[in-house]
Amino acid sequence: MSDTQGKFVWYELMTSDIGAAEKFYKTVVGWNAKDAGMPDMNYTVFSANDQMVAGLMNTPKEAEGMPPAWIGYIGVDSVDATAKEIAAKGGKVYREPEDIPGIGRFAVVGDPHGAAFCLFSSSDEPPPAGEQMAPGHVGWHELMAGDLEGAWPFYASLFGWEKDEALDMGEMGTYQLFKSHGQTIGGMMTKPKDLPAPPHWGFYFVVDAIDAAIDRVNGAGGQVVMGPMEVPGGAWIIQGIDPQGAHFALVGSRR
Repeated sequence: MSDTQGKFVWYELMTSDIGAAEKFYKTVVGWNAKDAGMPDMNYTVFSANDQMVAGLMNTPKEAEGMPPAWIGYIGVDSVDATAKEIAAKGGKVYREPEDIPGIGRFAVVGDPHGAAFCLFSSSDEPPPAGEQMAPGHVGWHELMAGDLEGAWPFYASLFGWEKDEALDMGEMGTYQLFKSHGQTIGGMMTKPKDLPAPPHWGFYFVVDAIDAAIDRVNGAGGQVVMGPMEVPGGAWIIQGIDPQGAHFALVGSRR
Protein backbone atom coordinates (compact mmCIF):
# COMPACT_ATOMS: atom_id res chain seq x y z
CA MET A 1 0.00 0.00 0.00
CA SER A 2 1.34 3.43 -0.96
CA ASP A 3 1.57 6.42 1.38
CA THR A 4 -1.30 8.10 -0.48
CA GLN A 5 -3.75 5.16 -0.49
CA GLY A 6 -6.97 6.43 1.11
CA LYS A 7 -5.78 10.04 1.49
CA PHE A 8 -7.42 13.07 -0.09
CA VAL A 9 -4.71 14.33 -2.43
CA TRP A 10 -6.41 17.05 -4.51
CA TYR A 11 -9.51 19.24 -4.68
CA GLU A 12 -11.13 20.72 -7.76
CA LEU A 13 -13.81 23.29 -8.44
CA MET A 14 -15.83 22.93 -11.64
CA THR A 15 -17.63 26.21 -12.22
CA SER A 16 -19.38 28.41 -14.75
CA ASP A 17 -16.99 31.39 -14.52
CA ILE A 18 -13.39 30.57 -13.65
CA GLY A 19 -12.26 34.20 -13.68
CA ALA A 20 -14.83 35.24 -11.08
CA ALA A 21 -14.24 32.09 -9.02
CA GLU A 22 -10.49 32.68 -9.01
CA LYS A 23 -10.99 36.22 -7.72
CA PHE A 24 -13.42 35.06 -5.01
CA TYR A 25 -11.24 32.30 -3.53
CA LYS A 26 -8.06 34.39 -3.72
CA THR A 27 -9.88 37.02 -1.69
CA VAL A 28 -11.61 34.70 0.79
CA VAL A 29 -9.04 31.94 1.38
CA GLY A 30 -5.89 33.86 0.47
CA TRP A 31 -4.74 31.48 -2.25
CA ASN A 32 -2.34 32.35 -5.04
CA ALA A 33 -3.48 31.35 -8.52
CA LYS A 34 -1.58 30.36 -11.64
CA ASP A 35 -2.54 28.96 -15.02
CA ALA A 36 -1.44 25.33 -15.28
CA GLY A 37 -0.32 25.74 -18.87
CA MET A 38 -2.33 22.81 -20.21
CA PRO A 39 -2.45 22.97 -24.02
CA ASP A 40 -6.02 21.72 -24.44
CA MET A 41 -7.89 23.30 -21.53
CA ASN A 42 -8.02 26.32 -19.23
CA TYR A 43 -6.98 25.04 -15.79
CA THR A 44 -5.96 27.19 -12.82
CA VAL A 45 -3.97 25.93 -9.83
CA PHE A 46 -4.52 27.41 -6.36
CA SER A 47 -1.55 27.41 -3.98
CA ALA A 48 -0.94 28.20 -0.32
CA ASN A 49 2.63 29.33 0.44
CA ASP A 50 3.85 27.88 -2.88
CA GLN A 51 2.26 24.49 -2.15
CA MET A 52 -0.39 23.43 -4.66
CA VAL A 53 -3.73 22.77 -2.99
CA ALA A 54 -6.56 22.77 -5.53
CA GLY A 55 -7.58 23.24 -9.14
CA LEU A 56 -10.17 25.32 -10.96
CA MET A 57 -11.77 24.58 -14.31
CA ASN A 58 -14.84 25.24 -16.41
CA THR A 59 -17.57 22.65 -16.10
CA PRO A 60 -16.84 20.19 -18.94
CA LYS A 61 -19.34 19.70 -21.77
CA GLU A 62 -20.25 16.20 -20.62
CA ALA A 63 -21.34 17.67 -17.29
CA GLU A 64 -23.30 20.61 -18.68
CA GLY A 65 -26.29 21.38 -16.50
CA MET A 66 -24.49 20.30 -13.34
CA PRO A 67 -24.31 23.15 -10.81
CA PRO A 68 -20.82 24.43 -9.85
CA ALA A 69 -19.30 22.17 -7.21
CA TRP A 70 -16.12 21.14 -5.41
CA ILE A 71 -14.95 17.54 -5.71
CA GLY A 72 -12.18 15.70 -3.87
CA TYR A 73 -9.59 13.26 -5.24
CA ILE A 74 -8.68 10.24 -3.11
CA GLY A 75 -5.35 8.53 -3.73
CA VAL A 76 -5.37 4.83 -4.61
CA ASP A 77 -2.76 2.32 -5.72
CA SER A 78 -4.85 1.32 -8.76
CA VAL A 79 -7.57 3.53 -10.21
CA ASP A 80 -8.85 0.76 -12.47
CA ALA A 81 -9.11 -1.89 -9.76
CA THR A 82 -10.73 0.51 -7.30
CA ALA A 83 -13.28 1.70 -9.87
CA LYS A 84 -14.26 -1.93 -10.52
CA GLU A 85 -14.55 -2.54 -6.78
CA ILE A 86 -16.76 0.53 -6.38
CA ALA A 87 -19.12 -0.73 -9.09
CA ALA A 88 -19.22 -4.17 -7.48
CA LYS A 89 -20.13 -2.62 -4.12
CA GLY A 90 -23.09 -0.76 -5.58
CA GLY A 91 -21.32 2.53 -6.29
CA LYS A 92 -21.20 4.41 -9.57
CA VAL A 93 -18.50 5.09 -12.14
CA TYR A 94 -19.39 8.41 -13.72
CA ARG A 95 -16.22 8.67 -15.81
CA GLU A 96 -14.15 5.61 -16.63
CA PRO A 97 -10.44 5.58 -15.70
CA GLU A 98 -8.20 7.56 -18.01
CA ASP A 99 -4.74 9.10 -18.04
CA ILE A 100 -3.78 12.71 -17.50
CA PRO A 101 -0.55 12.77 -19.57
CA GLY A 102 2.50 13.28 -17.39
CA ILE A 103 0.45 13.58 -14.22
CA GLY A 104 -1.41 10.38 -13.39
CA ARG A 105 -4.62 8.44 -13.83
CA PHE A 106 -8.09 9.29 -12.54
CA ALA A 107 -11.75 8.33 -12.56
CA VAL A 108 -14.93 10.06 -11.39
CA VAL A 109 -17.02 7.82 -9.16
CA GLY A 110 -19.74 7.90 -6.54
CA ASP A 111 -20.85 5.96 -3.49
CA PRO A 112 -24.06 3.88 -3.50
CA HIS A 113 -26.11 6.97 -2.55
CA GLY A 114 -24.61 9.19 -5.26
CA ALA A 115 -22.01 11.28 -3.40
CA ALA A 116 -19.32 11.96 -6.01
CA PHE A 117 -15.54 11.87 -5.63
CA CYS A 118 -12.51 11.10 -7.78
CA LEU A 119 -9.88 8.40 -7.66
CA PHE A 120 -6.28 9.30 -8.45
CA SER A 121 -2.91 7.64 -8.81
CA SER A 122 0.17 9.71 -9.57
CA SER A 123 2.75 9.05 -12.27
CA ASP A 124 5.47 10.41 -9.97
CA GLU A 125 6.16 10.58 -6.27
CA PRO A 126 3.57 13.03 -4.89
CA PRO A 127 4.76 16.20 -3.16
CA PRO A 128 4.73 16.17 0.65
CA ALA A 129 1.37 17.07 2.16
CA GLY A 130 1.01 20.31 4.05
CA GLU A 131 -0.09 20.54 7.65
CA GLN A 132 -3.79 19.78 7.93
CA MET A 133 -4.70 23.00 9.76
CA ALA A 134 -2.28 25.33 7.98
CA PRO A 135 -4.00 28.38 6.42
CA GLY A 136 -5.03 27.73 2.85
CA HIS A 137 -5.13 23.95 3.21
CA VAL A 138 -8.10 21.65 3.69
CA GLY A 139 -8.62 21.07 7.39
CA TRP A 140 -11.65 18.80 7.30
CA HIS A 141 -13.57 16.47 4.97
CA GLU A 142 -17.27 15.93 5.59
CA LEU A 143 -19.71 13.51 4.02
CA MET A 144 -23.43 14.19 4.15
CA ALA A 145 -24.28 10.56 3.49
CA GLY A 146 -27.45 9.04 2.14
CA ASP A 147 -27.17 6.58 5.01
CA LEU A 148 -24.29 6.50 7.48
CA GLU A 149 -24.72 2.81 8.29
CA GLY A 150 -24.31 1.91 4.62
CA ALA A 151 -21.74 4.56 3.70
CA TRP A 152 -19.22 3.77 6.44
CA PRO A 153 -18.40 0.16 5.46
CA PHE A 154 -18.27 1.19 1.78
CA TYR A 155 -15.53 3.77 2.36
CA ALA A 156 -13.71 1.83 5.09
CA SER A 157 -13.36 -1.25 2.90
CA LEU A 158 -12.13 0.77 -0.08
CA PHE A 159 -9.64 3.07 1.63
CA GLY A 160 -8.74 1.49 4.96
CA TRP A 161 -10.31 4.31 6.95
CA GLU A 162 -10.77 3.74 10.66
CA LYS A 163 -13.43 5.00 13.04
CA ASP A 164 -12.53 7.67 15.56
CA GLU A 165 -14.96 9.24 18.04
CA ALA A 166 -18.70 9.04 17.32
CA LEU A 167 -20.51 12.23 18.36
CA ASP A 168 -24.16 12.11 19.42
CA MET A 169 -25.94 14.91 17.55
CA GLY A 170 -29.34 14.29 19.13
CA GLU A 171 -32.17 14.23 16.62
CA MET A 172 -29.64 14.63 13.80
CA GLY A 173 -28.10 11.26 14.64
CA THR A 174 -24.45 10.23 14.87
CA TYR A 175 -21.51 12.20 13.50
CA GLN A 176 -18.77 9.63 12.90
CA LEU A 177 -15.19 10.92 12.86
CA PHE A 178 -12.72 8.90 10.78
CA LYS A 179 -8.99 8.46 10.37
CA SER A 180 -6.69 7.87 7.42
CA HIS A 181 -3.17 6.61 8.13
CA GLY A 182 -3.78 7.26 11.83
CA GLN A 183 -4.79 10.92 11.40
CA THR A 184 -8.33 12.16 11.99
CA ILE A 185 -9.28 13.90 8.75
CA GLY A 186 -13.07 14.16 8.68
CA GLY A 187 -16.52 13.10 9.69
CA MET A 188 -19.67 11.70 8.15
CA MET A 189 -23.33 11.52 9.08
CA THR A 190 -26.68 10.71 7.52
CA LYS A 191 -27.81 13.79 5.65
CA PRO A 192 -30.52 15.65 7.57
CA LYS A 193 -33.94 15.29 5.94
CA ASP A 194 -34.39 19.07 5.72
CA LEU A 195 -31.13 19.55 3.80
CA PRO A 196 -32.19 19.99 0.16
CA ALA A 197 -28.87 19.00 -1.41
CA PRO A 198 -28.28 15.35 -2.39
CA PRO A 199 -25.61 13.28 -0.58
CA HIS A 200 -22.25 15.00 -1.06
CA TRP A 201 -18.72 15.60 0.20
CA GLY A 202 -17.79 19.00 1.62
CA PHE A 203 -14.37 20.51 2.28
CA TYR A 204 -13.34 23.03 4.93
CA PHE A 205 -10.62 25.49 3.88
CA VAL A 206 -8.49 26.81 6.73
CA VAL A 207 -8.41 30.56 7.42
CA ASP A 208 -6.65 32.52 10.16
CA ALA A 209 -9.76 34.17 11.64
CA ILE A 210 -13.33 33.17 10.90
CA ASP A 211 -14.96 36.58 11.51
CA ALA A 212 -12.61 38.37 9.11
CA ALA A 213 -13.23 35.58 6.59
CA ILE A 214 -17.00 36.10 6.90
CA ASP A 215 -16.49 39.76 6.02
CA ARG A 216 -14.47 38.73 2.97
CA VAL A 217 -17.16 36.26 1.85
CA ASN A 218 -19.86 38.89 2.07
CA GLY A 219 -17.71 41.57 0.47
CA ALA A 220 -16.79 39.32 -2.46
CA GLY A 221 -20.39 38.44 -3.32
CA GLY A 222 -20.67 35.10 -1.52
CA GLN A 223 -23.24 34.06 1.05
CA VAL A 224 -22.84 32.51 4.50
CA VAL A 225 -25.61 29.94 5.00
CA MET A 226 -24.51 28.45 8.33
CA GLY A 227 -22.43 29.72 11.23
CA PRO A 228 -20.19 30.83 12.68
CA MET A 229 -20.41 27.76 14.90
CA GLU A 230 -17.88 26.44 17.37
CA VAL A 231 -16.82 22.81 16.96
CA PRO A 232 -14.95 20.45 19.33
CA GLY A 233 -11.35 21.57 19.74
CA GLY A 234 -12.16 25.28 19.80
CA ALA A 235 -12.24 25.99 16.06
CA TRP A 236 -15.07 27.84 14.37
CA ILE A 237 -16.72 26.97 11.06
CA ILE A 238 -19.01 28.46 8.47
CA GLN A 239 -20.64 27.02 5.38
CA GLY A 240 -21.25 29.22 2.37
CA ILE A 241 -22.12 29.55 -1.29
CA ASP A 242 -19.78 31.28 -3.73
CA PRO A 243 -21.08 33.76 -6.35
CA GLN A 244 -21.46 30.99 -8.95
CA GLY A 245 -23.44 28.74 -6.58
CA ALA A 246 -20.80 26.26 -5.39
CA HIS A 247 -20.98 25.24 -1.73
CA PHE A 248 -17.81 25.62 0.35
CA ALA A 249 -16.82 25.75 4.02
CA LEU A 250 -14.22 27.53 6.12
CA VAL A 251 -12.61 26.66 9.46
CA GLY A 252 -10.46 28.85 11.69
CA SER A 253 -10.06 30.48 15.05
CA ARG A 254 -12.27 33.32 16.23
CA ARG A 255 -9.85 36.15 16.73
